[in-house]
Amino acid sequence: MNPSWWEPLLKAAAEAQGPTPERVIEGHLRPHAREDARSAAVLVLLCESDAGPSVLLQQRAATLRHHPGEVAFPGGAADPGDADAAATALREAAEELAVDPASVSVGATLPPLWIPVSGFAVTPVLALWRRPHTVAPQAASEVAAAHQVPLPVLADPASRGTVGYPSGRSGPGFEVAGVPLIWGFTAGVLSWLLDLGGWSRPWDRSRTMELERR
Repeated sequence: MNPSWWEPLLKAAAEAQGPTPERVIEGHLRPHAREDARSAAVLVLLCESDAGPSVLLQQRAATLRHHPGEVAFPGGAADPGDADAAATALREAAEELAVDPASVSVGATLPPLWIPVSGFAVTPVLALWRRPHTVAPQAASEVAAAHQVPLPVLADPASRGTVGYPSGRSGPGFEVAGVPLIWGFTAGVLSWLLDLGGWSRPWDRSRTMELERR
């Protein structure tokens, strides 16, 4: 049996047109409109837990050249052999965290989001983790940790704020115990997810969160 929140989420995803302006990341997270962008996908893997619906996130290795130590969804660039965005997301989740694709049911894909700084059009893939199991980083040089984060914790106004970037732009952020500051693309998609699923609660948009300087 599907969780009660799953079908309404899929219905909202089918009607999604892209994040609203206040969800924009650094001013340029928007539906993909560039034919020359490289394709990528991330797995937004949800499951039911004692604390309500939760999402699987991972912490990137601190030694990586790009986005070291940041919290992200499992995912990455498409390979030539990937049939579609869902195949890319599932393959990457298996490679990064040993997520068993057989334990996952893909529900929907959200509109691809273009990230000009990297040249990627990233498709968030919504999936239900029907048989959650233990996961762990498969390469310490790439992934440092896995985090299962309840959506009610993310929706708590005490967890939410706005992160300012050196560029002068800003975007949503989340502070969760035991997890580094969630910001950037990941925070934007999570904010969008909370809206789509009807989990969002009013929060103080004037509250600022400091981005650690590296």
